[in-house]
Amino acid sequence: MAAIWAGIDAGKTHHHCVAIDESGRRLLSRRVTNDEPELLELLADVLALGDKATWGIDLADGGAALAIAILLNHDQPVHYISGRAIHRASESYRGEGKTDAKDAAVIADQVRVRRDLHPLRAGDETVVDLKILTGRRMDLVADRTRTVNRLRAQFSGILPGLERALDLTNTGPLTLVSGYQTPAAIRRLGAKRLETWLRNRHVVRADKLAETAVQAAERQHTSLPGEKPTAEMVHTLAMEVMGLNQQVAELDKLIEARFRDHHDFEVITSVPGLGIILGAEFLAATGGDMIAFGTPDRLAGFGGVAPVPRDSGKLSGNLRRPQRYNRRLQRVFYTSALFSIRHCEESRRFYDRKRAEGKRHTQAVLALARRRVNVLWALLRDGRRYEPAPPARAVA
Repeated sequence: MAAIWAGIDAGKTHHHCVAIDESGRRLLSRRVTNDEPELLELLADVLALGDKATWGIDLADGGAALAIAILLNHDQPVHYISGRAIHRASESYRGEGKTDAKDAAVIADQVRVRRDLHPLRAGDETVVDLKILTGRRMDLVADRTRTVNRLRAQFSGILPGLERALDLTNTGPLTLVSGYQTPAAIRRLGAKRLETWLRNRHVVRADKLAETAVQAAERQHTSLPGEKPTAEMVHTLAMEVMGLNQQVAELDKLIEARFRDHHDFEVITSVPGLGIILGAEFLAATGGDMIAFGTPDRLAGFGGVAPVPRDSGKLSGNLRRPQRYNRRLQRVFYTSALFSIRHCEESRRFYDRKRAEGKRHTQAVLALARRRVNVLWALLRDGRRYEPAPPARAVA
């Protein structure tokens, strides 16, 4: 009996599996329900075809989570291949049609011939939890951004002067517009009574906020069309934003508590610019296993902060920004580099040097982010916290 390669085209309710031998001959092709009994039966049937099976799959979570967990629990090697890579590879196979069976066969054959695919491993429980929590936080932040934009659009239809003066992402202005939206209502209340109303709701600097609101209301005595229903909409949207703020704050506490359970918490958070949220997102994006990447160069490439060569013919040394990388990890690297420029002298000096060399702001920040990947890699490898200066070597 010989080695077997099995490809799974994963779906939400069903998967399609194709198994091939070392010559590429198809030995099995089956559509299975995304249920444990059928997946276990598929595993047994594939293992009956050969001495050793190597699996490939086009999803790393979601609908494929059960299949991956079953395979890993049975000590099966599983490799991830992206849907984009499958689509490109399919162009070199016979036939123009696209079916689940063909995609599964392409996955199996790619696993058979390629040696650079990312192996999937059983995830650390803490990292899995952080991936779920940070994913939920990203959804809430996106919802909040959309709601704030709608709030601004509606409020500018009533009192554009005050809309320009307020930061409607902060609690104070949100509290204000949740209670009073029209210039006439703000004028009737007056600065003193509005200040008292805001203080009773624990708004910081209520006096300045009340003064700003009344000044804007005094400059506008024209009632705009649709003022009443728009004011009701502004009230509703402001309450939604405050509710989302509360959900994000509560989620941040959960993320911090779970992140502190990870053995690399102290190491990651010691790096300037990598706080609780960005550090947790780093673990969620990478799985926390640096062995899977092998080198800091591969981690930087995966995070989209390392340029890739684009040489052809007589052209050499031509570099460009990568197009295939983890957007979430790149945001972690880039944002943390920006923060470090403000709070770390070494980062600031590196950034200023790159700017003096003629690089644009974004290029200089990306160069700094690439440099910081090496630092983070070394710290995780050695299990030590970041220090502004390297530790002194012991003298023999």
